[in-house]
Amino acid sequence: MLTVGSLFSGIGGLDLGLERAGMKVIWQVEIDPFCQKVLQKHFPDCQLYGDITKLDFTTLPKVDLICGGFPCQDVSFAGKRKGLNDGTRSGLWSHFFNAICGLRPRFVFIENVPGLLSLGGDRVLGDLASIGYDAEWETIPASAFGAPHLRFRVAIVAHTSSTCNDSNVGNGGIFDGREQKQDFGCSYWKQLELLDSKESPSKWQHKGYFSNPRPLLLRNDDGLSCGVDRLKSLGNAVVPQWAEWIGRQIVEFDND
Repeated sequence: MLTVGSLFSGIGGLDLGLERAGMKVIWQVEIDPFCQKVLQKHFPDCQLYGDITKLDFTTLPKVDLICGGFPCQDVSFAGKRKGLNDGTRSGLWSHFFNAICGLRPRFVFIENVPGLLSLGGDRVLGDLASIGYDAEWETIPASAFGAPHLRFRVAIVAHTSSTCNDSNVGNGGIFDGREQKQDFGCSYWKQLELLDSKESPSKWQHKGYFSNPRPLLLRNDDGLSCGVDRLKSLGNAVVPQWAEWIGRQIVEFDND
């Protein structure tokens, strides 16, 4: 069983997907207090660390794979596009890289927004290559696995093997799931039905429960902001079925 160390863990979307693929997460790094509580509830046996900038990764347990989605705000098309420069949130990639250098896992799994391919992706791939990692990448939407929304994300998978098949090296293409079985990982999504409603088209129905992330009343106080942390963490999270499929490809590659 492949062991996993998780960086920028959030609420554990990547972690859950990789465990479903047959791996075992043994430690996580997350600084947000709300996300820490979620991780402690769902991954009680994991060692949880806080500030990634203060960690000496040579002291952490060795793992087969390091995963994580470093902050995307400065590479996203919706942001100011400041890149991976020092002082930016996306510049925390340097600490992700330090973790790889310190622990030398056999596999690295990086998740981020498509904007990384045009701003900062060359540095990420160059950094990985400089320490002997071959990398492959694709842009994959969550909808390829049955989710009722697109949610395109870049997946970069790197490994230390020098026997990489060059014909399989990614080039920033788009995977649309057409080669996958439509029912893969969709048992949960089959319970979701997107309502065709002019009043609230964003509503989903889940076993009779309706959820709408937008206030029903605009320009008015709509109660205590008890759901703000939850909504923020969900917005930053990765669809587990997306991560599970990638995890299964890594496991298959490792077995071969």
